[in-house]
Amino acid sequence: MTTGHALRLEARAGRLNGPTGSMAPGLAQANLALIPARLADDFEAFLRANPAAFPLLARGRAGDPALPELGADIDLRTDLPRYRVFRDGGPVAMPTDITGLWRDDLTAFAIGCSLSFEADLVAAGVTLRCHAPGLTCSAFDTDLPLTPSGPFGGRLVVSMRAVPAAQVALAEAVTRAHPQSHGAPVHVGDPAAIGADLGRPIDGIGLTDIRPGEVPVFWACGVSLERAIAHAAPDLAITHAPGHMLITDLPARELAPETTR
Repeated sequence: MTTGHALRLEARAGRLNGPTGSMAPGLAQANLALIPARLADDFEAFLRANPAAFPLLARGRAGDPALPELGADIDLRTDLPRYRVFRDGGPVAMPTDITGLWRDDLTAFAIGCSLSFEADLVAAGVTLRCHAPGLTCSAFDTDLPLTPSGPFGGRLVVSMRAVPAAQVALAEAVTRAHPQSHGAPVHVGDPAAIGADLGRPIDGIGLTDIRPGEVPVFWACGVSLERAIAHAAPDLAITHAPGHMLITDLPARELAPETTR
C-alpha cells in the first residue's frame, strides 16, 4: 500500500498534480483552508456550527505549515496536488505550490472529506463509477443555507455520486458510520429539490451522468469552504483545489472524533 507520506512527497516534488480520488484507499483525505489569524476563531466557530459540512480534523498554529496530528513531515505549502488562492473573497489562481504566498498569520484548518469513505463503499459492495484512477465525484452548488457565524456564511456545496438504486440504503448506512467524513447523505434523488443543477458541476470536473437504474446521492462537501470565504472576503485565503486533497497518514476507519492543537 502506498503511504500518505509517499504521496505527499510526490506532490511536493511536482509529480502529483491531479485529483486524489481513489489514489489512497484506506487513508483519510482532508479539505484544507488557510485563514488569516485574525479570523481564525470566527472560522472555527463557523465550522462547529455546520458539522456535517465541516467536520474539523485539526487546527494548526498561525504561521505553522505542519499538521503533525494528520501525518509525518506534512508541509501544507507543497503537499497538496493543487490549491485555490482567494484575494478579497474571489478566486485568483490555482497553483501547485504556495510557498511564495505563505504568511506568518495563516492558520490551517483540516476538514474531513467524503473521498475518505469511498473505499469503504466499494468494499461493502456499492458500485461507484467515480471511484477509479483519474476519475472523481462531482460537486454542485445548492440553495441550502449554511448556519452563519461571524463574517462567514454562504450556501452548502454537495458532492454527488451515482449509486445503483438497490444500493442506496447500503450507501447511506456505510457513510453514516463516517461522521468525520461528512457522514450520511444530505439528499437522495431529484437534484432540483436542493437547488442543484447536474449540468453545472463546480469547475466542470467529475462524473455527472445518471444512468438507468442509478440514483443521484448527495453528501455535504468541503468545497463549501469556498462559499464561506467568498462571504467573509478576507484579504488572503487558500484552500485545496476541488478534488485535490491533503492525503493524511490516518486510516479512514480510525479517525478520532476530533483532534485539535
